[in-house]
Amino acid sequence: MARPIKETPILYGEKAKSFAQRIEKGKPVSNVELDRMRKAYQLYLKIKRF
Repeated sequence: MARPIKETPILYGEKAKSFAQRIEKGKPVSNVELDRMRKAYQLYLKIKRF
């Protein structure tokens, strides 16, 4: 049987500001990784069925 999911903690003050800044900035993605993601998306578009 699955364990219950814990509640997500609420951030306040400096921790909240720091978290928001990190989310806005994001992580840089290399051109190689970006190309790999584009190819995977194009493959998905070819095989999708809805």
